Amino acid sequence: MRILYVGDVVGRAGRSAVLAHAAQLRARLRLDALVVNGENAAGGYGLTPAILTELFAAGVDLVTTGNHVFDQKELVGTIGGEPRLLRPLNMAPGTPGRGAGEVRTARGRRLLVLQVMGRLFMGLWDDPFRALEAELGRQRLAGTADAILVDVHAEATSEKMALAHFLDGRVSLVAGTHTHVPTADAQILPGGTAYITDVGMTGDYDSVIGMDKEGSIRRWRSDLPAKRLEPAGGEATLCAVFVETDEATGLARRVAPVRLGGRLAPAWPEGLD
Repeated sequence: MRILYVGDVVGRAGRSAVLAHAAQLRARLRLDALVVNGENAAGGYGLTPAILTELFAAGVDLVTTGNHVFDQKELVGTIGGEPRLLRPLNMAPGTPGRGAGEVRTARGRRLLVLQVMGRLFMGLWDDPFRALEAELGRQRLAGTADAILVDVHAEATSEKMALAHFLDGRVSLVAGTHTHVPTADAQILPGGTAYITDVGMTGDYDSVIGMDKEGSIRRWRSDLPAKRLEPAGGEATLCAVFVETDEATGLARRVAPVRLGGRLAPAWPEGLD
């Protein structure tokens, strides 16, 4: 399978980049599945049903979120009825929505997508290791799923790496999100799982992690209450990670970053047939 996972979409600039490039990416990479983290799509804070509709219409198969999932209150009442939208698996029992979802491809293959939240510097979430262990007790790579993608929405690189090694050999890709800066460590771990510490955001990089520079600087320079930060509105860089899996095992054969537009240097997988 060929899968593209797009990192945290920030504001209108990030949404515009996804809408502009989705069809091209599906065609050029001959994708079986396109998954997007929509964590900051609505003005930098969560997302709305209307934005979801736009993303799905553009060709996105499934959307993940993170710690801002319920910032837009209208999503609370609708998330339970949309199986293509995930919130972290390790939120408290009874939280609306689901942390596991699937994409059925045009070829009849099944991609399982899981998302967990890190705990270090992130909040009082349930144990992500235990949550993933429980889910993978019900699902098996090359058994119930042809490929498995895990989004680790976390602050600490060490926590992301530990989870990746914990999952090595049992999932196709572990992709870190949340810190909004792409890392240079895309690799295939010894057990065959692809990994990247952070996919990077899809947003304007002439900013402070996607938000307006001046407002962010004012916050750092004062202890007074400040108004809510606004997303930067310049041209966005679309940041993503591409993985190609083995048809028999579901493990990774190839992993590479993808970057299009904006300020960051472009990146594209080499040697695609």
